Amino acid sequence: MARVTGVGGIFFKARDPVALRAWYKEHLGIDVQSWGGTTFPWAQPEAPDGQTVWSVFDASSTKFHPSAAPFMINYVVDDLTALLAALRAAGCAVDDDTDVSEYGSFGWVMDPEGNRIELWQPPQATPPS
Repeated sequence: MARVTGVGGIFFKARDPVALRAWYKEHLGIDVQSWGGTTFPWAQPEAPDGQTVWSVFDASSTKFHPSAAPFMINYVVDDLTALLAALRAAGCAVDDDTDVSEYGSFGWVMDPEGNRIELWQPPQATPPS
């Protein structure tokens, strides 16, 4: 089983997310959208529709809890259920909750330094009819 196959997103907190988003837009040319971030498409033949999400959250956001870190990285995985089971078997601090939506399946684990890591299995592509 391949475990992590890519980076699906980079999320971080800011004291003034509106100003920070504007800085990134003005100085680095990041096309920040109204929802607070942007997506960078992958240029890979095996994932032509893939993208990495970049987003700035308000400093008061609880999205990264129980981590105290001001960031969270989302890693793409090929089999979320199997990976979460392997992490639990290895004694890792795996969140009991998962989330399944039209965007795919999500799970979380804390690394040894207390950083929350999001694991994402993208939805399966619909085969052509």
